[in-house]
Amino acid sequence: MLCAGRLCGFRAPAAALQLLHAGRCCLVAGSRARGVSTSWSPVGAAFNVKPQGRGLDLFGERRGLFGVPELSAPEGFRVAQENALKKTKVLMDLACKTLPGPLTVSIFDELSDSLCRVADLADFVKIAHPDPAFREAAEEACRSIGTVVEKLNTNVELYQSLQRLLADEKLVEALDPETRRVAELFMFDFEISGIHLDKEKRKRAVDLNVKILDLSSMFLMGTNVPNKIGKHVLPEHIRRHFILDGEHVIVDGLHAEAPDDVVREAAYKIFLYPNGGQLNCLEELLSNRDLLAKLVGYSTFAHRALQGTIAKTPETVMQFLEKLSDQLSERAVKDFEMIRRMKTKLNPQNAELMPWDPPYYSGVLRAERYNIEPGLYCPFFSLGACMEGLNSLFNQLLGISLYAEQPAHGEVWCEDIRKLAVVHEAEGLLGYIYCDFFQRAHKPHQDCHFTIRGGRLKENGDYQLPVVVLMLNLPQSSRSAPTLLTPGMMENLFHEMGHAMHSMLGRTRYQHVTGTRCPTDFAEVPSVLMEYFANDYRVVNQFARHYQTGQPLPKNMVSRLCESKKVCAAAEMQLQVFYAALDQIYHGRHPLRRSTTDILKETQEKFYGLPYVPNTAWQLRFSHLVGYGAKYYSYLMSRAVASMVWKECFLQDPFNRAMGERYRREMLAHGGGKEPMLMVEGVRWQLTYKHSFNVLC
Repeated sequence: MLCAGRLCGFRAPAAALQLLHAGRCCLVAGSRARGVSTSWSPVGAAFNVKPQGRGLDLFGERRGLFGVPELSAPEGFRVAQENALKKTKVLMDLACKTLPGPLTVSIFDELSDSLCRVADLADFVKIAHPDPAFREAAEEACRSIGTVVEKLNTNVELYQSLQRLLADEKLVEALDPETRRVAELFMFDFEISGIHLDKEKRKRAVDLNVKILDLSSMFLMGTNVPNKIGKHVLPEHIRRHFILDGEHVIVDGLHAEAPDDVVREAAYKIFLYPNGGQLNCLEELLSNRDLLAKLVGYSTFAHRALQGTIAKTPETVMQFLEKLSDQLSERAVKDFEMIRRMKTKLNPQNAELMPWDPPYYSGVLRAERYNIEPGLYCPFFSLGACMEGLNSLFNQLLGISLYAEQPAHGEVWCEDIRKLAVVHEAEGLLGYIYCDFFQRAHKPHQDCHFTIRGGRLKENGDYQLPVVVLMLNLPQSSRSAPTLLTPGMMENLFHEMGHAMHSMLGRTRYQHVTGTRCPTDFAEVPSVLMEYFANDYRVVNQFARHYQTGQPLPKNMVSRLCESKKVCAAAEMQLQVFYAALDQIYHGRHPLRRSTTDILKETQEKFYGLPYVPNTAWQLRFSHLVGYGAKYYSYLMSRAVASMVWKECFLQDPFNRAMGERYRREMLAHGGGKEPMLMVEGVRWQLTYKHSFNVLC
């Protein structure tokens, strides 16, 4: 019944609580336009200045988080949860009593919505709220709702109410295509949850799902836990690059951009040193996923996870990855040799290329060959300017404007959150984006999109507006300058805003397939497509201005930046193929032939050109194994599709309004309510694997 609330950026993911995947996304005729508020302000200025202090206003309006009244305090999660469960019981009874027909599907979707509106919100709060009490309350709400969802997925009476509809051929034929697809998707989720099993096995399936949710949460937390080592182990000139805690050095990341080879090596070996508890958690997670898949009739978890995706089967995914790897191989070898030569040039005493080297030395190569120094670009990419650039692009392509709106007291979890209203020139208010963009203590180092509330057409004809959060980790502004973005940060911003627009424009009848709630290997297409816009001079030229002088970013600087991205691109993509292949093997046939670390070593040797480092376990930091289990290949597949979209629609003119409308109508509007390949065909692309490989390579 629940969809995954979170989508994460390629560079840096929440588990999908299933049940009742449904709905066809379409533009809802007759939905009421909403007018423009006079309280909205221009988007650029809102991001280049500090938020106005809200002060202590004892008489002002106070809301809970995201305007939910109950969530003005952590205890409110229990109230919201209880209210959702009460409504769930009423809707369950109604679904079982209602005569088979379109109303059955609407009731199922409303049932899904009542649970999603608590669980999706809690999924965000449990990792991002600065108050531990809120995080703990949200974590408990996620677990409680997740348990209820798994029970509903195996509820025989609910299943039979839907089965009565789908078993009647005349009724099915009378359904419009949208509602028919919704009903079939709901039924699909019942089936993969084991509804066909006997009572004892259904209970076992529920227990396994709940256990998997708990293990997923534990593993995710473990991926970000720093490692520490006695400071006497590291020389003074090395340890000063890390956090000191008494007699220990704390290492909380890979420090991949550090110029000193020894610093990168130390970070790699310490941060990736195996943790026994995390290793056991991963092995137990993979084992329980396999048990669940086999219990409900699949040979592997990957076979279960890939149902309904573009790829459909793990065999197709591995064929895709192996073919792509073969085509990348020659160029990847050349890239590694080029990186090795650069390392030899700068550090002749230690010229062997190691896994901690490519991110740094590929950057050095780009800088040397194209004079790409991020500091030269940052002054042209103030956050406000970038937001104005997005606003201008969306306006020209889609008739959409972004406006800043002052949140009410208690509505946001941190003072520096910006709230954006998304407004269409004819349709009015489409939804809200909360921008959690700035670094703060204990905030996850991830770029993510979260669905807080899905859009849907309500019984009274109103449209339930979608609400999402974009989470980045940008530096705060200073007294002398606004927040300045590197080219990579700017590209990430465009990527995440692609997810947000998918959510805003997926004007679906059913919330369960709203926006990004679509097959994972299609969900990244709109966000990857936005990266093409971020790297097109015609787009960048419209907003890149020096924050002090107003000087536009010179065209030759943009050209050099775009050309530089080709440097070592094959090696970087080969790394992603390795990660995707590892994900497939972990979720393939069990019991695994050897330990997860041995499999990592073996897969790295086959799909990547650099050696495994003894006593490291990179897989224990692979957070995507939770939200993207058996689906990490999706980034590569989506990149193939996005490349074709760009070439077909926007390469000639990135501001082509007719193409923008076509893209919205044929792809964005449908969310997960239409087969991905039908959406692709809707704009007359022919996707073949051969074409995909050529595009990617």
